[in-house]
Amino acid sequence: MVEALTFLAVVGAIACVGFLVPAFQPYRRPMPFVAFLLGISSGFPLTLLLATMTFWLSKQGVDKTAIGFAIGLTTPYTLKFLWAPLVDKLSIPVLTPLFGQRRSWLFLIQGLLFASLWQLGGSDPANQLSVFALWAIIVAFLSATQDIVIDAYRIEILSDEELPHGTAMNQFGYRTGNLIAGVGTIWLASSEGMAYGWALAYGLTGLCVVPAVLGALYAGPGNFVEHHGRVAGQRASAWLRQTVFNPFREFLNRDGALLILLFVVVYKVGDAMGQGMLNPMIVELGFSDTEFITVNKLVGFWALIAGAAVGAPFIAWLGMGRALFFSGLLMMLSNLLFMVLAVAGHDPMVLGLAVGTENFTSGIGLTVFVTYLSGLSNLAYTATQFALLTSFAAVGRTWLAAPAGILANELGWVGFWGFTVLAAIPGMVLLWIIWRRGFIVGSVRQSEPDHRDVEA
Repeated sequence: MVEALTFLAVVGAIACVGFLVPAFQPYRRPMPFVAFLLGISSGFPLTLLLATMTFWLSKQGVDKTAIGFAIGLTTPYTLKFLWAPLVDKLSIPVLTPLFGQRRSWLFLIQGLLFASLWQLGGSDPANQLSVFALWAIIVAFLSATQDIVIDAYRIEILSDEELPHGTAMNQFGYRTGNLIAGVGTIWLASSEGMAYGWALAYGLTGLCVVPAVLGALYAGPGNFVEHHGRVAGQRASAWLRQTVFNPFREFLNRDGALLILLFVVVYKVGDAMGQGMLNPMIVELGFSDTEFITVNKLVGFWALIAGAAVGAPFIAWLGMGRALFFSGLLMMLSNLLFMVLAVAGHDPMVLGLAVGTENFTSGIGLTVFVTYLSGLSNLAYTATQFALLTSFAAVGRTWLAAPAGILANELGWVGFWGFTVLAAIPGMVLLWIIWRRGFIVGSVRQSEPDHRDVEA
C-alpha cells in the first residue's frame, strides 16, 4: 500500500507540474515516452554486470580487490566506438528491409543478449570464475552494442526541443532498468525474496529487452534514411572512409575536441568508484537483503526519478555550462554522506539519507551530462560519435575506477569515500577550462555529413 501511494503521489506530482510549468510539458509527448522504454532495456544489463554482480560476488565471499577488478569485465563499453561505424552503416540481410537500420540491429542484438544472460546467471563464480568471466564479457559486448543502437535511435527520433526531456525520460527508463536488474534480480535470487537462485533471476531479468522492442515498433524507423543514405554506386574504399574515418575526423577537427574527450573521461570518475564499492560496503556493514532492497526501492529509485525530472529544466534555467558545473558539484559532495554512513555503521536511516541524496544528485547529473553528449553528436554519424563519447566516459568508469577495491582495503571505508570526493576535482577543473575557452557549445545535431571522400 505504501509503495502504491508513493507511486501515485510521484506520478500525480509530475503530471501536475507537466500541465502547469511550460519547461516540463514536453514530457507528455510520445517520443520522450519511447525514450523511456528504450532506457529500460539499455539500463538493466550494466547493472547486472556491476551492482548486482558485485553484490553476488560479495555474497560468495570473493575478495574486495578481485571485485574491484571484476569491473574490468565491462571493457567492451570502453571500446564500442571501434565497431560503432558498422552498426551505423552496415545493413543486416532480411531484417533491415523489414524494420530499418536501427531496429534491425536492435532486435538482433537483443535476442542474443537475452540468451547470453541465461548463461551468465547459470555460471558459478565461486568455482568456475573463468566461465563466469567469459559470459560476463559476452554480455558486456552485446550490451555495449545495444547501447550503440539505442543511443543513436533515441537521438534521431527526438527533435531539438524534445532532446533534454527525452534524455531525462531515457534516464527514467534507464534507472527503472537499473532498479529491476539490481533490486529485482536480488529479490528473485535471494533467500529473503523468491529464492529462485541466480540462474533463473538473471534469465527473467533478461525480459527487460521487451520495452525497447515495443517502443521501436511504435516509433518506426526514425530519421536514419534522411541522414545516412548511401550514395548509389559508391566504391567500397569510399564507403569505408565515409563510414569509419569521417565521423572521427569531423569530431576531432572541432575546436577543443581533445579537451572535451579528456573531460568526458574524468568527469564522473569519483562517482564511478563509489558506485563500484557501495554494495560491498553495504554487505560488510551487515545490512540484510531486505534492508538493501527497501532503501533502494522506496528511497533511491524515487529520489533518482525526481532528480532526472529536474535535469531538463535545470539546463533551461542555468544553461549547459552552469548545469554541468552545479550537477558535478552536487554529485561530488553527495559522497560525503557515505563517509558518515561508514562511521555510523549499520544505521538504516543514514543509509536511506545517503542513498537518497546520491540518487537525486545523480539523476540531475546524468540528464545534464547525457544531453550534453547527445548535442555533440552529428546526426550524420549519430551512432559512431555518441559511441566515441560514451566509450571515453566508460574508460573512467571501467579502468580508472577499477583500483577502487584496493583503495577500500588500504584506506578503509571512511578514507575511501573521502578519496572519491577528491577524485572528482580534476573533472571539475577541466570543465572550468573548456567552459572558459568557449567549448561548451550548442547542439551540432543538424549538421550534414562530410561528402569530401565520397566517390561516385
